[in-house]
Amino acid sequence: MPSSETITTGADLIAQGLARAGIRHAFGIPGGEVLALVEAFSAAGIEPVLVKHENAAGFMAEGVWHATGAPGLFYATLGPGVANAANVVANALQDRVPLIFITGCVDAAEAESYTHQVFDHQALLRPIVKASFRATAETAALVVEKALAIALSGRPGPVHIDVPIGVAEGAAKASMRPPAPLPLPVRPAEGHGLEAARGALANAERPLIIVGLDVVNQGAADVVADFARDRDIPVITTYKAKGVLPESDPLSLGGAGLSPKADKLLLPLVKAADMIVLAGYDPIEMRLNWRDPFSPGAQIIDIVAEAMPHGVHRSDHLIVGDIAASLSGLSVAPAKAHVWPGGEPTVARQALRESFAASAAWGPDVVFETVRAATPADTVITIDSGAHRILLSQIWQTDIPHAILQSTGLCTMGCAVPLALGYKLAAPATPVVAFVGDAGLEMGLGELATARELGLPIVIVVLVDESLALIEMKQRSSQRPNAAVDFSGSDFPAVAQALGGVGRWVDDAGTLAGEVEAALSRAAFTVLACRIARRAYDGKI
Repeated sequence: MPSSETITTGADLIAQGLARAGIRHAFGIPGGEVLALVEAFSAAGIEPVLVKHENAAGFMAEGVWHATGAPGLFYATLGPGVANAANVVANALQDRVPLIFITGCVDAAEAESYTHQVFDHQALLRPIVKASFRATAETAALVVEKALAIALSGRPGPVHIDVPIGVAEGAAKASMRPPAPLPLPVRPAEGHGLEAARGALANAERPLIIVGLDVVNQGAADVVADFARDRDIPVITTYKAKGVLPESDPLSLGGAGLSPKADKLLLPLVKAADMIVLAGYDPIEMRLNWRDPFSPGAQIIDIVAEAMPHGVHRSDHLIVGDIAASLSGLSVAPAKAHVWPGGEPTVARQALRESFAASAAWGPDVVFETVRAATPADTVITIDSGAHRILLSQIWQTDIPHAILQSTGLCTMGCAVPLALGYKLAAPATPVVAFVGDAGLEMGLGELATARELGLPIVIVVLVDESLALIEMKQRSSQRPNAAVDFSGSDFPAVAQALGGVGRWVDDAGTLAGEVEAALSRAAFTVLACRIARRAYDGKI
């Protein structure tokens, strides 16, 4: 590249557009095809963060989004780098996460005669992204603008930009149009549909609100909470929406959708309701028991960010638009003086608390209760997939949204530690605790080195039962022989020490409480390996 004059490259335009959207971190592993992009990120004020696997890069980017509200950014070099990222891209689509995924590729002419590591990135990714673009010298700035708008609009999701080396390193043309404002405004639905919903709501005697992740994504938690309190309507949330209504509120019935034990208490209440307000409810978080769970006579008001023909349940009054504004439109309807005269929601709330209370001196439920008691109210936790996720999502109480992060649509393992690292990087003053099973931690042990390199003092609580507990339970319940679910345990404290952190074995609640307190004041990451018995989740989820 000539050095006699400053040239605006495609990489420069891409990085500058991303920086204008508030993005300050780019996660990935460099390769020759993305070196110009990495350099441009730095020049634009976006810090390139080295990770140990592209999958972790995407989850760290998601963690930053939860902490800041800016879209997450991660990148990969061609071939194996792109292939490694497929899981986290699919997770972002199913979990409604606005990620920008940038990949490097060889120029089209070269690809015709040079096949080493070359395959069609767009063909691989199109089924699992909202959109995929291939940048050119003329469109580098434009595709960033479009990618950001698409990633943030409606239900958020991942958008891919493939950048040929020649485009990244060569001269490019800036867009002649001013950038569109982000996020794009969403208007509430009006007209006959909203008017009919008001009338149905005014006549309800046993109303119920089910809140989903669209509310969290749109920042509508306060409006939902006020709507529920003004009308004295009990609230069930999906796991991602926990804290939209503070769980200390008497109207909160906590999270639902994954625990058969909780479903036994909540689904009868859902069936008894004569009015269900679905506020930003996305059924991708739920299980088969929540497929059309409503009474045939109940009226269903479904307020969604984006219409989606999922077929999971009916909607008598579908309202597509901004959730907060749409709820405000419903609020003009008169409310019943008394709802649920039999007090069924109060009974269900108490039964839920009793059902998930710890019943022994030690076990996973005691671990979760102990950590909750030892951590500040504003603690953010991340949860990996497995039996522990089901139990912890019921036990852990929070009064703030975006405080319990997990994969609920794709339900992938290996997400908790990088999610925690990304959040802590963007919000260093917030206490962050990652909960993970022993198999899940072994999937991504390399990211402990990332925690060391970045100086991120997260607390990692690993449940050590030397088994894929949830799969073993399913195996046993279907009367299949035990196979490929049990394994010998790793010395996690020793691994933590070797990778620059602090590790401790924990076998009782008193020790755990003290170790959590010490970990929260430590400058390095801490792994607390809590040994529990195999089959410790039996009867608990």
